[in-house]
Order: sequence, then structure tokens, then C-alpha cells
Amino acid sequence: MTHKLVIVESPAKARKIGEFLGKDYQVDASVGHIRDLPNPSELPPDMKKGPYGRFAINIEEGFDPYYVVDGDKKKKVAELRRALKDADELLLATDEDREGEAIAWHLLEVLKPTVPVKRMVFHEITREAIQRAANDTRDLDTRLVDAQETRRVLDRLYGYEVSPVLWRKVKQGLSAGRVQSVATRMVVERERERMAFRSASYWDVEGEFAPSSNSGQAFVARLTGLDGERVATGRDFDDSGALRTRTVRRLDATLATSVAEAMPQARVAVREVSEKPYTRRPSAPFTTSTLQQEASRKLRLNSQSTMRTAQRLYENGYITYMRTDSTTLSQSAVAAARGQARDLYGAEFVPEAPRVYGKKSKNAQEAHEAIRPAGDSFRTPAQVAGELKGQEYALYELIWKRTVASQMADARGSTASVKLGASLPGGVGAKDAEFSASGTVITFRGFLAAYEEGRDEERHGRSEAETERRLPKLSEGVGLDTLRAEAQGHQTNPPARYTEATLVKALEEKGIGRPSTYAATVGTIQDRGYVRTRGSALIPTWLAFAVTRLLEEHFSRLVDYDFTASMEADLDRIATGDEQRVAWLKRFYFGDEATSAEGLRDLVQDLGDIDARAVSTVEIGEGIVVRVGRYGPYVEDTTAEGETRRASITDDLAPDEMTPQKGRELLETAADDGRVLGQDPATGRDIVARAGRYGPYVTEVLPESDEAPAKGAKKAAKVKPRTASLFTDMDLATIELDTALRLLSLPRVVGVDPESGEEVTAQNGRYGPYLKKGTDSRSLATEEQIFGIGLEEALAIYAQPKQRGRAAAAPPLKELGDDPVSGKPVVVKEGRFGPYVTDGETNATLRKDDDPQDITPERGFELLADKRAKGPTTRKRAAKKTTKKTAKKATTRKTATKKA
Repeated sequence: MTHKLVIVESPAKARKIGEFLGKDYQVDASVGHIRDLPNPSELPPDMKKGPYGRFAINIEEGFDPYYVVDGDKKKKVAELRRALKDADELLLATDEDREGEAIAWHLLEVLKPTVPVKRMVFHEITREAIQRAANDTRDLDTRLVDAQETRRVLDRLYGYEVSPVLWRKVKQGLSAGRVQSVATRMVVERERERMAFRSASYWDVEGEFAPSSNSGQAFVARLTGLDGERVATGRDFDDSGALRTRTVRRLDATLATSVAEAMPQARVAVREVSEKPYTRRPSAPFTTSTLQQEASRKLRLNSQSTMRTAQRLYENGYITYMRTDSTTLSQSAVAAARGQARDLYGAEFVPEAPRVYGKKSKNAQEAHEAIRPAGDSFRTPAQVAGELKGQEYALYELIWKRTVASQMADARGSTASVKLGASLPGGVGAKDAEFSASGTVITFRGFLAAYEEGRDEERHGRSEAETERRLPKLSEGVGLDTLRAEAQGHQTNPPARYTEATLVKALEEKGIGRPSTYAATVGTIQDRGYVRTRGSALIPTWLAFAVTRLLEEHFSRLVDYDFTASMEADLDRIATGDEQRVAWLKRFYFGDEATSAEGLRDLVQDLGDIDARAVSTVEIGEGIVVRVGRYGPYVEDTTAEGETRRASITDDLAPDEMTPQKGRELLETAADDGRVLGQDPATGRDIVARAGRYGPYVTEVLPESDEAPAKGAKKAAKVKPRTASLFTDMDLATIELDTALRLLSLPRVVGVDPESGEEVTAQNGRYGPYLKKGTDSRSLATEEQIFGIGLEEALAIYAQPKQRGRAAAAPPLKELGDDPVSGKPVVVKEGRFGPYVTDGETNATLRKDDDPQDITPERGFELLADKRAKGPTTRKRAAKKTTKKTAKKATTRKTATKKA
């Protein structure tokens, strides 16, 4: 009886696949990559001064990488080796993309199997697909491994060469990356456009009309022409507020109002009517990027949450592989979609021939189908409603609808356009007015019966209600009554900020990055402090402005959109064997003599030309600048007397909101002496309001005698001024003395606990308002409670079990059921460092985008399995020493054939 070992990436996938394979198979998980490039500081001592010492890559000898088994994967590798001893065959079943192929290759290099090895690949986790993949295997594709390794080496060289430049010239701890730096630049460029934008005002007239014979068929039309000239709309203005062309007429309030007031007396008739067929095709099935975009629009999920949820759906057999840039469907999937559409909506909703979609990305490299429901027959959302909840159900339903709709008939109808002519009475300023209206009538919904794609915000677009509305049947010359006419003023809008969805879309359109990297890229630029969010909008920080300017001025090629896209194309060529990794890396790092292009090594040599102060300065106008300093951004100007004034900028102020006027306001409010509110009657000291790095606050000004002892006098303890942060609903510009004194009076004594005799106080802290009694603290719901809460209410709060600490155990946030490994009940709890899952023996902290309320049992079990695989944290120091000691043994060189 043969015994086969199958290795996949995740424990969840291993459990699911194990259900579909017989007793002759053992399925285990590597839990992702098992080894990687170490940090140079973690190299063995004898290697730190050698050719691998700088990057853990020998750039002189074929860019040979030095791999080390990760410290937290040693236990897992040992488990896999033990399992392999009992196996007659090894099946490497990691994902069929570059990362998955590389994981398989690393497993092969580390485990060194002596039994036959086969590559098992599948795109969905169903019984049929898994059994078919186990019987139809292939060899490892070293070209894909080469492409992944080239990308890993490229990213190491880029980061290790460019990031130190940012440390020296901008701020310590910053990072640069091949894709993340370009994505940051895109967000910064959009904000620059908003900063340079100048709003323009324009007016138009909206009228409501109806045929003279039938006032019940009213419709709305908009003024589009006066005396033969087209009326200006928002599209006619550039970002400086000027008209793009002189052939349009810009209406002001006076003229627009005159036209509106004259319309009830004007003679109005239909001037032109046109009608044409309307056809709308369904969208292609989801790729990784379009799934992220649509989940953002319709489900309000960010890219990382979308991919994490899709990963769980894939691993549990609900959808096909979720990292793909292909829009094609297999024949069985097409048949399933068409059959389901026919059964649910009727035969007329399915076209005669199947729909075929081409690859959306010209550099599509993933060997998969589009994202679709798994299996040769799809389960409807109703059929999985008992198994999936929350985000998982919503995302599955979205994928199902999109897949089925992609094989349905076009939506059909007609679009009618009508132009109205109005003869205006004298004194208006114009003689002839032309109004236009259009509407679309859907006569056959087709695919719209199942699904309609969301739309991103359009800068100058009409609303959907305006474009898809019904117009009455009209013919030329028909007289119309004016039921209503209204002059409307408008302001042009700046370019919309990127959202995660639109940034992913823009990256894909430019050919930058890969579907599997978009979520990580968007997450990285936020984690690095380059971008923050306001609602769904991505706003660059001032730090991002400084980093982007440095890279644009001194490493322009590295953040050039076309150059970055060409690198992706080159990686594709390596994956297909049309380019050699070593030759390509040499050109990138050392330069290309044939084209005289500088390499990365030469670009970072001469840093003396970089003016650190200049790259960290953004001119706002009128002598006011923003600088990125060591402790954060600040606004600065120089007075007529030559005095330099500075004021910190808080995070809630977006760069496009920093106008010269706003800058002066901050400088005046946050001058060294602040805005004096008055004097404290009790002490006679000035009370001032200031804007600080951590937000607005009030403080008292101490006399010089209180601040420092006279020269030669005995040194005394320094007296600190009373200081208090403003509440969140308070405004620095309007705060008054009485309010400031109330804030400075904190902490407020609420009373004395009659049982313990301890004083209870209410105060505001770093984490919000709270009560304190001895060493026992309890949070308050609102800041206003600090001044309003009484002793009885405070004691009632203390009578409740404490939510943190050892006083009382907090009830679990959610129960997930029994863990399949330990057999013990798993719950979600709130801990000191955030929510976590536990089975009483193993604790695993939830990741950034894991919602404690929506987390599924499978996700909780997976986190615990990952934590068990890493081993106990108390052994981390010993493991690190072992890593250094045995790194050379754990590292494997590629064979000569692999290097070639």
C-alpha cells in the first residue's frame, strides 16, 4: 500500500483537501514560505564580511541569494521531514503561480526527498478537481521560480539601496519599494492636482416642461445653448478655473436668473428629436483587481479584507483561485453559468452562443480562470446561506452574480434625445434658448436581472437617474408648457482622491504590480505612514510629499510609471523563458552599456546633491511653506522683521486644505505665546490656547521665577505648568477662558468611596476619559461625563466587573466551536493588545482586518494552527541563536542547471 505526502500552504486548505483524498494520502501544510533572505545582521559571523554580507545576495556571482529557514518554521520543517520518511511519494500542491511555485521549490530544496516528487496543481478545491489534480501531475516549472526569485532579489536591492537614502535625507525608519513608492507617488500627484486646483463658478438653468396637450407627461431639460452658443458646463473649465475654449458661453447669476424668470412667458417647442437603440453588455467575470474594486464599491471592503475573505472561500471550496488576471472561464463553468441563468431567469435571458472574454491585462501571467464559484455546477447564494455568514456570504454572492451575469444576454432598450427651442422676450440678454434632455428606456433587462456593476465617482458625470429616465413621446414642432424654470449655480470640482478601488484600477491600467500584490501594496503605504484614509478616500501625508519629491528629483527612473511597468513585463519574459534572470539583474543593478542607462548602484552613489531641507519643503504660497521635520510636519513663515514662526500641523488637516490663509491662522494661533484667553483669577497667570503636535490644548504661562532658578541659586524642582487637551468637540479658535479653566481644573474630585475611603476622580487621559480610585481605573463613555458624573453613578460603574485586567474575566466576544486539533472550545476575547482567539491552551492575535464579530470558525482555527506552527514565544531567543548557528547548514545552493 503506497503512502503519499501532499504539502499545501495553509492548514485550512490541508483539512479540506484531506477530505477529498483517500487514506493513502497524508495532507500537511507548510504555512506559507518556509525560508527567505535573512537580514544581513542575521547572517553567520563568517559571512557578514563576505560577498553576501550586504544584501544576503552575492551580486558579483550571478546574484546568488542566501536563503535561511525562518526561525518560526524550523518546527514545521522538522514535522514535514518526519512525515516524508513514511511517504513513498511527495506531491507539492502549492498554488500555481510564481509564489506557489517558489514555495514548492524551497520545500524541495530543504526537504531533499529521496522518493519521487510530483507537482500537483488545481484552481478550485472540489472533490473532482482535487482527485483529478492528484492523477494529472507535472514537473516543477523552474522558469516561474526564476521569475519569483528575480522579483525577490529586485525588491531586496531596491529597498536596501534606496531606503537608507530616505533615512539620511528625510527621516529614520522610512522604506522605499518598487511598487509601493510608485503607488505613493500616484496618490501624492493627485493631491498636488487638488492643491493647484482653482474652483470656477458657472450657472445654468433647469426647466420642467410638458406637452401643451398633456401636462401629466412632464420631463426635465437643461439649458445647453443661448443664441447659437453652447452654454459652459463643468467639463469646459481647466483646473486653474479658466475656460478651455472661447467657443462656449459662461453664464453668470444675473443672466441665468433672467432666462429662468423669462421662461414662463417664452414660446417653447420641440426643435429636434432623435432615438437610437441602446445595448449594454455584461461585465467580464472577476479578476483579482476587479473583485477588489467591486467589493470596495458594493461591500465597503478594503483590498486586504477582500483578499482575506476570498482566501477563506477558496480554501473551503466555494470559489476558484482568487489571484488571477484572466477573465476566461472553463467550458464547464460556462455551461454551469448558462444553465443556472436559464433555470433562474428563462431561456430568453441566455444568448445563443457562450460569451468569450479576452484577458484584460496585456501581461496576464497567472495560469488560472477568472474568479468564479467552484465546481462544475454552481451553488446559489441561497444554497450556501446556512454555511456562510457576514463578509464571506456577501462576497460569494457578489462572485456568483457576476459569473452568472457574464453569460447572460445584453440589456436592450432605446435612448431618446430631444432639443427644445425657446424664444425669449426682450430685455433678457439673449433671444434664443435651447434646452436638451435625454433618457434611456430599458425594454429587456437581460443580465441586469442578475447583476449590475458599480460605478466610481465621476467628476463631471450626470447622475444615473438623469441618464436612465423615460421621456414622453414627442415630435418636432410640438408646443410645450414651462411648468418650472430655476437658475442653478455650480462650482467645478477638483479631481477626486483615489480610493483603494480606484487606485487598484489605476495601477492595473498602468501595468504596475500584479493582482496578487495590490492588497499588500495599498496596505503597506498606509502602514508606512505615507497614506491615511478619510472615509474611503486615500490622503497622502506630508511625509509622502517629501519622500516622493526626493525620489522624483534624484531617482526619477525608479518611480517612472512606464519603467516600473516594463519591469513587470520583463518578469513575465523571465517566467516564459524569453529573458535570463542574471542578465536582467545585471542591467538593472550595474547599468546597461548598450543604452548608457545607469544602474541602481550608480544612482545611489552621489548623495551630496540631495538637499535634505529642500526635498522636505512644500511651498504653499505667499511666503508660507510646510516642512517635514524630525517630529512631524509644521508650517513656517518669516515675518517682515526677519522672525521665523512655526506651528505644528495636525493629522486631521489634508494637504489640499493647507492654504496660505490656513497657514497664517495656524501660525497666529500657535505662536510661542499662543492665543491669550485671559488670566486665571486664582493665580493671576495667563491662560493660552495652542496647537500642538498631538492636537490643540490650553496651558498656563508661568512667571520666569517659577520656570528656572536665578544664577547661582540652589537648584529646585522644576515647576510644570498645568496643561489640558481640548475635548474633541471643542474648537481652538473659539474656546473661551471659562472652558479652559474647567479643563485645567482636572482631575475633578467626584467624591469619596464610603467603603474604602478612597477618593474617586474623573479625568482625561491618553486613551480617553476615565475614573480613578486608587490604582483602579474605569473608562467613561464620553468626555462630558468628566464634569457631570456623580459619586453614585461612579460607584455603580465600579460595581460592574472590570473589562480588563485580573479583577474579572471579560465574557467572550464570540464562540467559534471546538478546535479540530485540540478538541477544545475556541472563543474570541478582548485582550490587552487587542482581540484574540484561544482554545485555552493557544492564543492567537487577530490580524489587522479580522473583525471579531464576523470572524468565521475556519479563520479562528487557522490562526491557532499558524500560532502552533510557530512554536512557543519563550523559545524565540534560543531559536534566533540556533538560526545563526545553523544558517549555513539550513541554506541550500541552487544547482548549476537552476542557475543557468
